[in-house]
Amino acid sequence: MANQNNNQNNDNNNNFFNNNPLLAFAIFSIIIIMIFKSFVGEGESLGGMMNTQSVSQTKQVKYSEIKKQIEQGTITSVKLTPTTVEAIADDNGRKIRYVAQNVPTYDKDLIPLLEKKKITYEGVMGGGFLSELLSMMLPILIFFGIWIFLAKKMSKGMGGGILGAGKADKLINSEKPDTKFSDVQGVEEAKDEVKEIVDFLKFPERYMELGAKIPKGLLLVGPPGTGKTLLAKAVAGEASVPFFSVSGSGFIEMFVGVGASRVRDLFAQAKKEAPSIIFIDEIDAIGKSRASGGQMGGNDEREQTLNQLLAEMDGFGTDTPVIVLAATNRPEILDAALLRAGRFDRQVLVDKPDFDGRLAILKVHAKGVKLSSKVDLTIVAKQTAGLAGADLANIINEAALLAGRFNKKEIEQEDLLEAIERSFVGLEKKNRKISEVEKRIVAYHESGHALMAELTKGATRVTKVSIIPRGLGALGYTLHLPDDEDRFLKQKHELMAEIDVLLGGRAAEEVFIGEISTGAGNDLDRATAILKDMVSVYGMSDIAGLMVLKRTENSFLGGGMASTDYSEKMSEDIDNHIKTTLNERYAFVKKTLNEYHQAIENMAAVLLDVEVIEGTKVRSIIAEYEKENHMESRLAHGDKIAKAEAFAKEQAEKNQEDNEEG
Repeated sequence: MANQNNNQNNDNNNNFFNNNPLLAFAIFSIIIIMIFKSFVGEGESLGGMMNTQSVSQTKQVKYSEIKKQIEQGTITSVKLTPTTVEAIADDNGRKIRYVAQNVPTYDKDLIPLLEKKKITYEGVMGGGFLSELLSMMLPILIFFGIWIFLAKKMSKGMGGGILGAGKADKLINSEKPDTKFSDVQGVEEAKDEVKEIVDFLKFPERYMELGAKIPKGLLLVGPPGTGKTLLAKAVAGEASVPFFSVSGSGFIEMFVGVGASRVRDLFAQAKKEAPSIIFIDEIDAIGKSRASGGQMGGNDEREQTLNQLLAEMDGFGTDTPVIVLAATNRPEILDAALLRAGRFDRQVLVDKPDFDGRLAILKVHAKGVKLSSKVDLTIVAKQTAGLAGADLANIINEAALLAGRFNKKEIEQEDLLEAIERSFVGLEKKNRKISEVEKRIVAYHESGHALMAELTKGATRVTKVSIIPRGLGALGYTLHLPDDEDRFLKQKHELMAEIDVLLGGRAAEEVFIGEISTGAGNDLDRATAILKDMVSVYGMSDIAGLMVLKRTENSFLGGGMASTDYSEKMSEDIDNHIKTTLNERYAFVKKTLNEYHQAIENMAAVLLDVEVIEGTKVRSIIAEYEKENHMESRLAHGDKIAKAEAFAKEQAEKNQEDNEEG
């Protein structure tokens, strides 16, 4: 028992000094200095024993006093050191030692005076061997102590070990998540794909007896914010296994070999806790294709890390229930070796949700907030087409913040709609001062957009028009949100309708203001890009026919132009076609605006008065103008509005009948 206690005390002492290297160095230095002092002091007392053994008194005096005593003949012996002068005086049989401190240099007249008086003297010019040894070793010890201190500090921030090399403990989040599949909504197909992974982790022997080989790796692919990490956690939560998560960038350091060592450490930890899941987020940080990179030394560390990852995944046997999940939104740049069979056998698409998925996601995030009973999440789901799960969660949170700002007890529908606008357009800039001239230009500009959106078949109808500045540079905006179903394709007439709507703002400035402004710059850029894609990508013109002139990468981040290799003649033809088409559409838009001249005037007047009008108000202004002028209605969405009103009326009548029966 005593031995165990001694061992424990020794371990504690070692841990103390290991954790406090600077303090250990300070204690060591003090001990060395004390030993040195004791040796030097002992040497001095031995050397002066004959002179001091009968000394009855020691006095600290000035050097001038000692010199005066020498001249008077009372001094019998003198000892000189680099900083002191010590003299022994005979006072009627009593020996007194006089010491003068801090004497920087010797008096050149002192030695001749001592010889003249025939006084014995000796000199001590230094501290001897130990003093010289300490003077040489002390700087080395100080440098060594500082180096230990800095290395300890750096290792804490870099994963342990010397400069953190080889250790991944600080970079890995190890947990047993309580996330379930019920917490993941809007990605039903992806959930179905990963459910067999859960079954394997729960009952591995069932598959091993059949000789089945479960996929070693599963790659989650999808746009940012779609819930790839959440789905990986749900797999671990459903299987109740340890979940080791790490970012791909966490493996890369400035020292070659560190990333590979961390990969080995990560897989070693996962094997100890098997069955378990390793999740590598943003795997493209280490998994980029080696063929696309140069041969410069900057890629050595990333490539070694990737090679080690490939080797570790090959090292998994069928008896090692460890699954590697990875996530990326750039699968097109991953190395082919990562995607071959036996490594990441499957790619699971985690895409942006459709209407039903958005509604389910909104309901999940709405559980943690107080919603008014009048809130209709289906409206929110319809107006958020194209948003990912993270965006929908942010809308719910923004609505809660808005409600709290106005001291509301519950989140109302208007808070959710305002949160949607913030997501699409940006924050309102009510304090931004704009002149009346600019305000008038913006009002006509946005009225032109709104009118063309409502009169053009294939355009998305208007939800709201505002001349309140929002975002970074928008002085006004016309918000177009889809009515009901999600759209994944666009027909030719719909693209042309979008061009007409974009040209409506500039045309309104020219028709009603008499001069154009810089406000239509972005509209023209987008219109030109649509026409260029129609010619070079979609084959919607006779210029290139079915030839594809521009190839784009298949990327969830939007892709980029990979090739635009065509002749100068073709390029000239495309430019002429785009210019001619834009001029034709612009002339048509101006003609339409002139036909609805007073409707634009009425819409702009309302905007200048109240600054914001809803889509229903836009349609009522147009319909009223058509009725007053006995015009046939050109409202492109009239049939949808009529159907929606009929459906609402039918539902109200049905509810009334149910209440009467009840």
